[in-house]
Amino acid sequence: MKTPKHARTGFLVIALVVLMQPALSLAQSEKSAATAAPQDTTATRDGQHDFDFEIGTWKTHLKRRLHPLTGSTTWVEMEGTSVVRKVWNGRANLLQLEADSPSGHFEGLSLRLYDPQSHQWRLNFSNSNDGIMAQPTIGEFKNGRGEFYDQELLNGRAILVRFVISDITANSAHFEQSFSNDGGRTWEVNWIATDTRVRDEEDRAH
Repeated sequence: MKTPKHARTGFLVIALVVLMQPALSLAQSEKSAATAAPQDTTATRDGQHDFDFEIGTWKTHLKRRLHPLTGSTTWVEMEGTSVVRKVWNGRANLLQLEADSPSGHFEGLSLRLYDPQSHQWRLNFSNSNDGIMAQPTIGEFKNGRGEFYDQELLNGRAILVRFVISDITANSAHFEQSFSNDGGRTWEVNWIATDTRVRDEEDRAH
């Protein structure tokens, strides 16, 4: 007995649908995956010249809280100079700071190192009193503002440290260091520096 023509046509349509189903499912899955997880094409910013603005000699006005995170409001003010030299064509720099206050003379040294893999800076600071390099603060610049963080011990207790560079112009910059003992919910400023350019590196060379 012959199969009716319309029945054979129906079987053919069903067979085509069955054969195409895996391909349709794969295409739908790929479309869903692309929609759910779009590719991140944003390029990471290269910040290896972020500190170029600071190369040269600066007049520095410093304020330092004597007993941070104790409720103390006693500050000491200092006047001094800082000299910043470029190293590794800008991928590192060395800052030398000297300042005086009624209580004495202060000398500090900061080595800033750029990591091309993480695109972040490590700021390493030491003072002449002990010659020990402190735990580096790590961070980067965004929209003309630098923020750097680390965790340290203060009086035997773990705290967070934040160092911020802001209000950057060709001839001035603002620096603040803050501590937090509550996981970053609140911050207490303990170091404020306002720098004004004296002369740039080329002037000093002549």
